[in-house]
Amino acid sequence: MPDDFLNKLQNLGSDEDGIAERVLEAGAEVVESKVRSNLASVIGRGTKTESRSTGQLLSALGVSGVRLDREGNHNVKIGFAEGRTDGESNAKLANILEYGKHGQPAKPFLKPAKSASKAAAIEAMKQQFEKEVKGR
Repeated sequence: MPDDFLNKLQNLGSDEDGIAERVLEAGAEVVESKVRSNLASVIGRGTKTESRSTGQLLSALGVSGVRLDREGNHNVKIGFAEGRTDGESNAKLANILEYGKHGQPAKPFLKPAKSASKAAAIEAMKQQFEKEVKGR
């Protein structure tokens, strides 16, 4: 490993978990913003009838807290909270929008957001990491 990277790691002290969380949150913020933008642009677009959108799907979009998995890896997820007033599932509606159904063409918003925001999310995470290292 390069010496400058090893020196940065040594400067982190005992707050590696907190730093990892803040770095992941910085990247997730970028991706969530792109997903939200893409979702807003596809809701109600290209429908044969007037849109029945209630805004619940868009408002349910969010970022989970950072969690550790079984292997000790930090993870953050971007997705939809449940609990709609009409009894439907946000995950189901998002799936229908993303992949379509009989009589309703797909309107992908997740996969394009992932592709479009990957580089920006990595850059945001790098910047947050550098900020954490310099603050020590």
